[in-house]
Amino acid sequence: MTPLDILDIARQSLITMLFLAAPLLLTSLAIGLVISFVQALTQIQEITLTFVPKILGVLTVLLLSLPLMGKILENFSHELFQRIGQ
Repeated sequence: MTPLDILDIARQSLITMLFLAAPLLLTSLAIGLVISFVQALTQIQEITLTFVPKILGVLTVLLLSLPLMGKILENFSHELFQRIGQ
C-alpha cells in the first residue's frame, strides 16, 4: 500500500463522515435559527428553550436517514475491505 493509497482512503473516510453528519448538523442548525428568530421576535431569552426541539429534530432525522447512513457505511466498508485484500 503506497502513501497515495493511504491519503485516498483518508480522503474517502472524511467525505463519508461528512455525508453521515451533514443531515444531523443541518437539522440542528435550521432548528436553532428558527428558534433564535422566534426568540428575537418575542423577546423571550430562555437559553434552554432550544435544546428540546433540537434533540427531537435530530432524533427524527436520525431515524429517517438511518437506512441511508447504513448503506453509505456498507459501501465504504466494502470498498475498504476490497482495497485491503489487494
